[in-house]
Amino acid sequence: MTKKSPSSSEPAPADSPAYEVRRSEIHGNGVFARRLIEAGECIVEYTGERITSDESAIRAEKSGGPVNHTFFFSLADGNVIDGGSGGNDARFINHACEPNCEAYEEDGKVFIYALYEIAQGEELNYNYALIYEERHTAAVKKMFECRCGAPSCTGSMLAPKKRASRKKK
Repeated sequence: MTKKSPSSSEPAPADSPAYEVRRSEIHGNGVFARRLIEAGECIVEYTGERITSDESAIRAEKSGGPVNHTFFFSLADGNVIDGGSGGNDARFINHACEPNCEAYEEDGKVFIYALYEIAQGEELNYNYALIYEERHTAAVKKMFECRCGAPSCTGSMLAPKKRASRKKK
């Protein structure tokens, strides 16, 4: 649900949510700071239905998208949070190659923290670093295209594939 943005000259009260969802220039909806967010501040928990990795593959196939697409958040135990199923506004935080937030898993839950002070009105983002085991074809790269516009933009939301090390002769 898109919320109206507050006046840019009037910060949101400290006890109100730190963020709001609205249209993003990067992609679709985005999450924006309603007030100054301090470095290290926990902004929001990433919520949604907890499913198995196999179930996420089935859902991705049914929706015509690749596994690990944007609303799926992989957990250390191999399960996945599907932010598109019962998730909250955190699912609208966009990817960026030079992020201002970082996701941390704590006791099987995922929380989004500010890496540094975030000004009111600034879009929140973190580096998705998505793992996609299949071949990174041109079509796959297009599905995971990054639009963050950062000077160091890699052009992709995908983590680089690990290359097999060559044994010395």
